[in-house]
Amino acid sequence: MSQRQPLTILFADVSGSTKLFESLGDVAARRIVSGVLQVLAEITQRHGGRLIKTIGDEVMCTFPGALNGLLAAADMQKRVSSDPVFSRDNLGIRVGLHHGDTLVEESDVYGDAVNTAARMASLAKREQIVTTASTVSGVTNAGPLRTRSLGTARVSGKLQPIEIVDVMWQDDTSNVTMVQRVVKLVEAQRKARLLLRYRGQSIELDEMAPSFSLGREATNNLMVDAEWVSRTHATIEFKRGYWVVGDRSTNGTWVRLGEAEELRLHRDEIQLRSKAGTISLGQETNLNPDYVLQFQCVEA
Repeated sequence: MSQRQPLTILFADVSGSTKLFESLGDVAARRIVSGVLQVLAEITQRHGGRLIKTIGDEVMCTFPGALNGLLAAADMQKRVSSDPVFSRDNLGIRVGLHHGDTLVEESDVYGDAVNTAARMASLAKREQIVTTASTVSGVTNAGPLRTRSLGTARVSGKLQPIEIVDVMWQDDTSNVTMVQRVVKLVEAQRKARLLLRYRGQSIELDEMAPSFSLGREATNNLMVDAEWVSRTHATIEFKRGYWVVGDRSTNGTWVRLGEAEELRLHRDEIQLRSKAGTISLGQETNLNPDYVLQFQCVEA
C-alpha cells in the first residue's frame, strides 16, 4: 500500500572506485567499496534515516526531516575523508539531497523529490554536498553547517530552474575562494548529452529528455526491426549523473563500455560510465553488426 509522505532523499556516490577496480581487480575493490557503503549506512541509521537501496557504488537513503539529512551528509563526508584506508585508496564521496513530498511503497520511494535529489547528486563533485535552497530554508538550527549559493540548475520535470546550494561541511573553510565558487557555478550549468548512431540515423538526447525507448514496435522512440528484439526492449534515461540503459526484454541487451568486455544485461540497468561504446539488443554485437547502436557521452 502506498502513501504520500514528506521526506528528505539523499544519494551518496563513491568517487574513485573505477580506478580502484582497474588497479586491484573486482574482488578486492568491491570489498573496499562495500566498506564505504557500510559506513554510509551506519551514519544514515545514526541520524534517524533509512537505507532504501544500494545501486552499484551508490546508496539511496531517506530521512524524516531536512536537518537529519544535512547532518548525516556532513558526517558522511567527514568520516570518509578522515579514514586512512579510504584515503590510501583515493576514495571520496559526493552527496546530493532534497526534501519534499514522496510516494512511499513498501521498501522504496518515488516521486519528484527523488528525481530532484538524484539531480543534486549528479551536480555534486567529489567531497561536495549539493542540495536545493528550499531544503535548507526551512532549517532553523543547522549548528555549524554553512551553505553557499551555486546559482540555479534545471531538473527534469520542472519548468523553471531551481536554486541550489553547496553545504560547507569542512571545519576549516578559510581556503575556499571565490574562484572555486565560480568554477562550481560553471560546472553546475553544464549539460550532459548522449549521441546515438544507428543505421545512418543520428539521435541526440539531453539530460532533460524523457525516457527513450528502443524496441521492435514502431511506437518506440527508436524502432529496431529484428526478430530477436522484443516489442519494447530497452530504455535509456539520465539518472543520478549518468546515462542509464535499462533492459526490459526476453533475450537481454549487450553493452560494451569503451574497450571493456561486452556485458549482457537482463531485466537490469547499467550506467554508461564510459565516453563511448555500443549497445546491441537481443544478441551479441558480432552476430549482426548492422543492428548495433553506437553511443557517445558528451558534456556541453
